[in-house]
Amino acid sequence: MVLAVGLAGCEQRQQAAAAAPPPPPVTVAQPVKRTVTDWDEFTGRFEAVEEVDVKARVGGFVTNVEFKDGDMVHAGDLLYLIDSRPFEAVAAQADGQLADARAKTELAKRDLDRGLALVQSSAVSEQLVDQRRQALQAAHAAETIAEGALKAAQLNVEFTHVLAPITGRVSRHLVSVGNLVQGSDNGNSTLLTTIVSLDPIYIYFDVDEATYLKNNKLWFEGKRPSSRDTPNPVQVTLTGETKPSHEGHMDFIDNRLDVSTGTLRSRAVVPNHDLSILPGQFGRVRLIGSSPYEALLLPDAAIATDQSRKIVFVVKDDNTVEARAVELGPLDEGLRVIRTGLKPEDRVIIDGIQRARVGAKVTPHKGEINGSKT
Repeated sequence: MVLAVGLAGCEQRQQAAAAAPPPPPVTVAQPVKRTVTDWDEFTGRFEAVEEVDVKARVGGFVTNVEFKDGDMVHAGDLLYLIDSRPFEAVAAQADGQLADARAKTELAKRDLDRGLALVQSSAVSEQLVDQRRQALQAAHAAETIAEGALKAAQLNVEFTHVLAPITGRVSRHLVSVGNLVQGSDNGNSTLLTTIVSLDPIYIYFDVDEATYLKNNKLWFEGKRPSSRDTPNPVQVTLTGETKPSHEGHMDFIDNRLDVSTGTLRSRAVVPNHDLSILPGQFGRVRLIGSSPYEALLLPDAAIATDQSRKIVFVVKDDNTVEARAVELGPLDEGLRVIRTGLKPEDRVIIDGIQRARVGAKVTPHKGEINGSKT
């Protein structure tokens, strides 16, 4: 009976040992080590570098609209034609008045020359010569007035051709052919259309006070150039995009913080060669927030949360699992910067962390992070 009981116990232990599962498989990899740069991220709105309200400079009836609504126009392109006949008539009248003034000037000059010749023989008095000299000066003044009137009339004729002052995209025409428009002489000129430039384009964003103080401290320590005197790079992500699609540089920082919001208005210039960005759009702006430095990186899937801590699971040499508290940094090309808590040689579980138990053994398999074998 003792032998039978012993054999039965041995058989049960062998069955229990045979039934014990092997250590669970996990995928491990060493952290990626590369040079990274921190970026601060803000929400911004695009605005045109140049924006012009095209208004009539002379009044009259619109005779033609020379552009297509929403078209790209270049500086100097003809946009509107205003009836120029009344202004041409005024210019012709001014031209005649100038010719008359020039003739009178010539006559006054001849009279003065004759008087100067006769005064030598006392045939005329000095008083008469002075009168003729004054008459010549008056004639010159009248000629100058006539020249100014002709130039003003010619300008009005020129202003009947409304030209694009800048290169950009024009809005719709606000005045149709046949309408009477008011000029700028009465201070209430008619708005004809608007033009906005598109390439390059501004993006305005507000920097919070904490970020401003952080960047200011880095500048004092010589670890980051100031955007006031250095065109620091920016990256812009448009609405609906998952990663930056446009690059630009800093162009302006305001001289004080907004007291109502505690933010600092900033501006960057972004090339827009394909004209895909329009003023008024929103975008996410990434501004350089540090100098380049060496960092260890992991995918977010390898990071777990333990109450208020962020942890990763490290496989030790005996294939047992250890939980390691880490301090996280920003994302860089899809990977999370690990500021503290890891060493380059650590084997971190990047797949299968749900099967890992602290202190238990696992079966590690080598994996890849960001296309780099470890």
